[in-house]
Amino acid sequence: MPVLQRRLMQPLFSLGRYALLLTKGFVWLGQFSAYRKDLVAQCVRIGIESIPIVALAAAFSGAVTTVQTAYQLVSPFIPSAVIGAVVVQSLILELGAVVTGFILAGRVGARIAAELGTMRVTDQIDALEAMGLNSVGYLIVPRILAGVIMFPVLYVSAVSVGVAGGLLAAAATDVVTMAEFVQGARESYLLFGPTFGLIKSVVFGFVITSISCYMGYFTEGGAEGVGRSTTQAAVISCVFILISDFMLAVLLL
Repeated sequence: MPVLQRRLMQPLFSLGRYALLLTKGFVWLGQFSAYRKDLVAQCVRIGIESIPIVALAAAFSGAVTTVQTAYQLVSPFIPSAVIGAVVVQSLILELGAVVTGFILAGRVGARIAAELGTMRVTDQIDALEAMGLNSVGYLIVPRILAGVIMFPVLYVSAVSVGVAGGLLAAAATDVVTMAEFVQGARESYLLFGPTFGLIKSVVFGFVITSISCYMGYFTEGGAEGVGRSTTQAAVISCVFILISDFMLAVLLL
């Protein structure tokens, strides 16, 4: 096959291999007891250990959004309560999920790809297959399930901390009173907002963990290949976060 044709077909080949990998893994869902302990461990590593960095990023996102919104909306014709409405809705609908997704793509996605890539180049995955284990179900399913379960928890934490950061920024900079900030947040609150954010968080959690598992599982080329897979997992995850973010906004909003 010519080089150009092979490169053009590579995305379709990768998509098919990705679908087959997920199918092979989730066929094993019925044997939950086999990976229950690993699922709990992955929930801790993906979710609980990510809370500090997610909270830090969310707090500054809320604070910066408050200051920038106040800077752009300074006008006697615009009530100050609008600042609270804009900040809170931005965090619920967009920033809470996307900022958390980018952080997890770099922190969790890269780690997953590095772990599985190292296991691949050191023949540990082949050893599991030789022992009669379904390596896909044993290694990949717990990581994907942990991402789907824990990402909504991180999203809720990010939004809560982000709103708190916005309140503190408002009080510290005196751009809007805390009472006006809360008033604007309450008046603009829509019940579908958190629902939309939680749907996005579940999708992002699946996208990050599944892509990272795919990149790590099919690593080739020794240590250099592990580094390449780790980088590609983080970058591709970020790209598909943006794509899925746009598609969900078009479909659900």
